[in-house]
Amino acid sequence: MNPLVSKVHGQEKRWGAEYAALRRLCLESGLNEELKWGQACYDLNGGNVVLIHGFKEYCALLFVKGALLKDPRGILVQQTRNVQAARQIRFGSLADIKKQTAAIRSYIREAMAVEKSGAKVPLKSVAEFAMPEEFRRRLDDDPELAEAFLALTPGRQKGYLLHFAGAKLAATRMARIEKHAPRILKGLGLDD
Repeated sequence: MNPLVSKVHGQEKRWGAEYAALRRLCLESGLNEELKWGQACYDLNGGNVVLIHGFKEYCALLFVKGALLKDPRGILVQQTRNVQAARQIRFGSLADIKKQTAAIRSYIREAMAVEKSGAKVPLKSVAEFAMPEEFRRRLDDDPELAEAFLALTPGRQKGYLLHFAGAKLAATRMARIEKHAPRILKGLGLDD
């Protein structure tokens, strides 16, 4: 048991019992426990397999390569339409976890097998993401910005495209583009 995880879980008010139950299941699988991104994360030879996290309405096991799991029970959830690899099993109570203990163990074993196999989730390329028309016009009008955008890593490009396309109004899309154009010119991503 990693003492950092114990400390973080010890401060949990809403999901304390649920975290303890999920933690037991993860540890009994033989996975290594670490604290990553402020969450209990379980890895196999350095490859992240599953993590425990909580939200207002539910807590969850997040399988890092969940898109590759078979999901015979149909319980894996894609958090948002933009999440490509990870999938969650959500729980609203300790009773939910107890009821699904056998399934949880099975999904953890399968996730470990996927990690051992070295399988990778095929991710969409930048070209497969929608580029808002406002951003396309801005790149056409500003070759320096276009060159800087193309020089960004694919992950940074995707981040900007999702951020810009996430605005419902054209005015908001334009405001976002104007706000972030200087960052793009500096070679920075949204969160740098």
